Amino acid sequence: MSRNKVLQPDFKLSFLLPKYWLTWLGVFILYSISWLPYKWQLGLGRFVGRLLFKFGSKRQHVALTNLRLCFPEKSEQELQRILKTNFENAGIALFETGMGWWWPNWRIKRKVKVKGFEHIVKAQQDNQGILLLAMHNMCLEICARGIGYTHPVVVFYRPHNNQLMEFFQHRGRGRSNKYMLGKRDVKGLIRALREKESCVYLPDQDYGRNKSLFVPFFNVKETATTTGTLIFARQKNTRSFMLIPRRNDDDSGYTIEVSPQLENFPTDDDVQDVTRVNKELEQAIMVSPEQYMWLHRRFKTRPNPDDKSLYK
Repeated sequence: MSRNKVLQPDFKLSFLLPKYWLTWLGVFILYSISWLPYKWQLGLGRFVGRLLFKFGSKRQHVALTNLRLCFPEKSEQELQRILKTNFENAGIALFETGMGWWWPNWRIKRKVKVKGFEHIVKAQQDNQGILLLAMHNMCLEICARGIGYTHPVVVFYRPHNNQLMEFFQHRGRGRSNKYMLGKRDVKGLIRALREKESCVYLPDQDYGRNKSLFVPFFNVKETATTTGTLIFARQKNTRSFMLIPRRNDDDSGYTIEVSPQLENFPTDDDVQDVTRVNKELEQAIMVSPEQYMWLHRRFKTRPNPDDKSLYK
C-alpha cells in the first residue's frame, strides 16, 4: 500500500452529524462558486477581502505591523495601499481554494504556467532528490494543484483540525500531485528525497523557538527561522530550488517560477544557511509583495522570552 493511501482520509458516517452541517454548507457554497467564470470569482474575492479589511481589525493590525517592521522606508500611504490589496488577495485566496480543489484539469492547465522547469529536469537527469522551497503566497492552493500537471510533487503540509475539511483538503491538494506528508513526518520527507522525489517545503513562518535560529528577515534583525530546512537540504544527492507562485498582474492566471539551483547551499554553517534562506525568501516575496501572507504573526517568537511582543 502506498504512503498516499495510508495518509488519505476516508469518508466517515460521522461527517453527517449536526456538528459538521455548517462545514457542509460552507463547502457547498465554495464548490458552487468555483464553477463561476474566473474573473467573476476574482471580483467576488476582492469584495470579500474588503469586508475582511473592514471588520478584521485584529488581522489588520498583525499585517500592518509586519509591513511596518519589514519596510520602515516606505511611507504610511504606501503601506496602507499594500495592506488593502493584501486583504483583497486574502479574499481571492478563499475562492482560489475552491478552484484548486474542484476545477477540472483543463481549467487548471489553462490558467497555471510553470517557468524554469528545465532546472528540475536537469536535477532529475542527474538522479537527484529535489527540495523546492516555497513561501506562503495567497494563491498557493491553486498553484499547488497546478504544478502537479507539469511535475507531480510530494507536499509537506499541516492537516486541518476539522476532520471533514481535512477530507476535502487532502483530496483537493493531492489531485495532481504524488502524496501528502503531515508536517511532523520529517522521516517521510527525508525518505522521499532519498527516493529522488520532488518535495515542497515552506520555511517562511514562525515555528517557535525549538530548532530555530534568530537571523535577519527583511528589516527585523532577529527573526525566529527554522533550521528544519537544513535537515532536508543536507540529504545526500539533494538539490535545492526556490518555488515562486504568483497571480499574474493582469489577472490572466498564475505563474510558478522555479529558480536555478541554489549554489553552494547548504554549507556547514547553520547561521549562514538559514540567513541565505531568508534572503531568498525576501527576493521571492518582493516579486508580488501584495500577495504574500502578511496576516501571519511572523515575528511572534522573540530572542528573549521576556521581550515585549512586537504585536502589542
